[in-house]
Amino acid sequence: MLAIVTAPARAQEEVPFITTPDAVTLEMLRAADVKASDFVLDLGSGDGRIVITAARRFGARGLGIEIVPDLVRRSRDNARLAGVSDRAEFREQDLFKTDLAQATVITLYLLPEVNLQLRPAILALKPGTRIVSHDWDMADWRPDRTTVLDVPEKTIGREKKSRVHLWIVPAPVGGAWCGEGSLEDSHLTLEQRFQSVRGTLRAGRQFRTLEGVIVGDRLRATAQDASANPAMEYRFANDVLHVVGGRRATDSFRRC
Repeated sequence: MLAIVTAPARAQEEVPFITTPDAVTLEMLRAADVKASDFVLDLGSGDGRIVITAARRFGARGLGIEIVPDLVRRSRDNARLAGVSDRAEFREQDLFKTDLAQATVITLYLLPEVNLQLRPAILALKPGTRIVSHDWDMADWRPDRTTVLDVPEKTIGREKKSRVHLWIVPAPVGGAWCGEGSLEDSHLTLEQRFQSVRGTLRAGRQFRTLEGVIVGDRLRATAQDASANPAMEYRFANDVLHVVGGRRATDSFRRC
């Protein structure tokens, strides 16, 4: 994989690209669990290495966004030589003007301040979209998983290691929810901070304090007294929280 980093759109300043070692490229794609059904969007794609690898090794389709014309031409040549031109596309384009919603996986090797500028748009994507970044994080949005690799050939920094961070875009579940089905006398109130959730569940006269974690469209919440109140799992779809394993198919919560 290779990445080119561009400065925020306002500045339109170009930052020299740095080639990512092949082992890191593969780990990024594996961390995102890339499959043939995925569409990989590489923001700052350099010579196109990550999109080409996603197409060649995993059968995925992909798009590389790059602002340097020579690198876009090189990427297209590399895709043709690799025999994946039909699945690997490259565009000369500002990454801040790119439609992110088309992707199931987004790969990044960008400066931290650029990651932060992209973060609001990323959090608005479809729950379950996987975001993978080489080395740089998203400040207080902590990764769902981080892998550390030894990279002796790394050309920048004193530490010959790379960090691969994975985030899974969480469903937006914060707010007040009213029960339906057998839960019609229940009321759920949730406060969300990225993939972490705290809240309360009131069912009739019973009142429980909950803590939970969101992974994509799934919320798993546990009451404070977990021994007496086992974990509940909810599936977010069309702005409804469906109770997984509920007594009725209609057991769910709708925004109040």
